[in-house]
Amino acid sequence: MPRKVVQGPIRDKEKTKQKLLAAVGKILRVKGYSGLKVSKIAAVAGFDKKLIYEYFGSTDKLIDEYIKSQDYWSKFSPDIEEEVQVGKGKEVLIQGIIMQFESLRKNKELQKIILWELSESKPILKNILKQREDVAANLFENVTDPYFGENATNVRAMLALIAAGVYYLNLFPAYNGTEFCGIDMRTDEGRAEVEKVIVEIIEHYYETKKAKK
Repeated sequence: MPRKVVQGPIRDKEKTKQKLLAAVGKILRVKGYSGLKVSKIAAVAGFDKKLIYEYFGSTDKLIDEYIKSQDYWSKFSPDIEEEVQVGKGKEVLIQGIIMQFESLRKNKELQKIILWELSESKPILKNILKQREDVAANLFENVTDPYFGENATNVRAMLALIAAGVYYLNLFPAYNGTEFCGIDMRTDEGRAEVEKVIVEIIEHYYETKKAKK
């Protein structure tokens, strides 16, 4: 049977919502978070600002939905339990970190969001941070903690350092520099070396910190 084409108010509403979300991204990329005002968002999208309230409830909820759409960890939701059961817990962890490393390199809007999180305290930012921690908690509880046992906290500390490095090594060359510790983070060669070391560190922990049975 031919697929039905959704038309009318529902389709128009979805298109309008996507344009409003896209306007948030454009403003964030060009003007930064200080430019995210309701009148500015509406003007860039080409709509009356009342549609922001009608479709999202508030400007903060619109921005919150946009941040969720860009944040890697908010979208990272593999079937962890199933992967762990077939012995792929380490692979899930490595894949998640490497993909985040590359995702942040390409996503200028997400870079702006990270900088925003570091410079201001706002409920919408705390909300996305909590969502990231919820994803991390799921990874820890299902992937690392059962494998490492009494060394679980030590492994969490190691992953915290790697995650912090993933953020900084993407933000640093995007704004103020090219090389960090003599490695040019703008080149494929430099980034490949960092990714190689991330894998080596995680694999080393899996080899040396496994819980004793």
